[in-house]
Order: sequence, then C-alpha cells, then structure tokens
Amino acid sequence: MWVHPQFDPVAVHLGPFAIHWYGLTYLAAFGMFLWLANKRVRQPQWAAGGWSSKDVDDLLFFGVLGVVLGGRLGYVLFYKPDYYIHNLGEVLAVWKGGMSFHGGLLGVVAAMAAFAKLRGRRFFEVTDLIAPCVPTGLAAGRVGNFINGELWGRAADPSLPWAMVFPQSGTADPRHPSQIYQFLGEGVFLGLLMWFYARNPRATGQVSGLFLIGYGAQRFVTEFFRQPDDFLGLRAFNLSQGQWLSLPMIAAGVAIWLWASRRAAAGKT
Repeated sequence: MWVHPQFDPVAVHLGPFAIHWYGLTYLAAFGMFLWLANKRVRQPQWAAGGWSSKDVDDLLFFGVLGVVLGGRLGYVLFYKPDYYIHNLGEVLAVWKGGMSFHGGLLGVVAAMAAFAKLRGRRFFEVTDLIAPCVPTGLAAGRVGNFINGELWGRAADPSLPWAMVFPQSGTADPRHPSQIYQFLGEGVFLGLLMWFYARNPRATGQVSGLFLIGYGAQRFVTEFFRQPDDFLGLRAFNLSQGQWLSLPMIAAGVAIWLWASRRAAAGKT
C-alpha cells in the first residue's frame, strides 16, 4: 500500500514570495494550450479560414478570464451557495481555494461567445478549434490536485496494488488515487481521442459535441471513485454533485453532435 508523499505545496521560495505547485500547473496548462492551438491553426482547414497565432494569443486571454471567473463563481453557486451568501466578501477569494470545472466550462463558453462576436466568427467554429487543446490543461490541474493531496478517492480494498493513504483525509484508510484516474481520463484518454478525431476536417460543431460527451462520460465514471465533498455528500440516486453536473454536459454534447451531423448531411456548413 502506498502513502501520499505529502509534497510541500510551495514549489519555490523567493524571499517573501512563494510559488505554489498549483500555480505552476496553471502556467503549464496555459503553455500547452498555446503550443497545441498554434499547431491547430497551422492545419490546412484552419489556415484557410484565416486563423493565426495572434488569434491563439487572444483566445488564451479570453479563456483565462472565463476559467478563473467561471470556475470560481461555479464553485460558489454549485457547491457552497449557503456559505457564500453569508460571506460575500469571500466570493472572489480564490487564494483560499475552491474552483469548479463545470463553472469554468460555462465561463469559457461565455468568453468564446464574446470572442466569436467580436471577431465575426461562428461560435462552434471557435469551440471546435480549442476543444482538442483543453485536455492537457485538465491533466495539469489533476497533477496539482495530487501534489496538494486534495480531492482524494473513496475507500479502496487494501489489496488494490495502487491503493493509497491520504493523511490529509484524517484517516489511515487506503483510498483510490482518484486524481490519477481523472488525470488519465480527462487528460490522456480524452486528449488523444479529441486530437485524433479533430485532425481531419469535421462538420462545424462535431468536435465541440464530442468534447462534451467525452468529458461528461469520463467524469461521471471517475466520480464513482472520488470521495464526495463532506459538505455535500451524495445527492439523489447516490450520485455526486459532479455526476449530476456531468449529465447535462453529455446530453448537450449528443444534441450538438447530432445537430452538426444533420447539417452536414443536408449540405450546410
């Protein structure tokens, strides 16, 4: 049985300043987005549409705003509304922790809609471009979760070869390293799926639809191994909040993919 190594959350001390591992994972996520998105805009179907590296830089700026604001507000509204309604001064206190992927996704959707409007682009054209570039950032975030020893898994059979004790949980129970499961699911598996699917021209909206389906499905599955938040527990039908939030993602992804496919079959772009 393994024991979480209790990493120091601070990667580097520079006098009175501290650089946290979690901050470095965000920087890595943004760096990988730039690298992959620049590879995307050089592909013939995107270069022919007038996309350039300057667009990628602007997309990152819009995306960072969407991730940070949406992720924080999503956590406030989806996970701790009762707490924050009585502590409004802490709503923007991101340094105290608390970010939601589903909120971040909504924030990015709003940011990409604004980008599309300002640039005269179709919304799904924009989201199709960036969707394959997102999973590496999600993987980086899960590495940060593991380093911090947070979002640990549910109790596991001690005979499981990779079962791990997370002292931060307050118990010595062996647990599933759910951060690693999610790293593999939403990072490695989803990243490969999206990249190979999107490398050939697709009907506008299909890549975005597949991303929603893929992320929602893997998140729904991996949540069975992740310990629910103490302040929420399991919801109806013994599903976690993350699973309930993933179901509309899957449904929206299926609807978008089918809509895009039907438009392509009808000769529309």
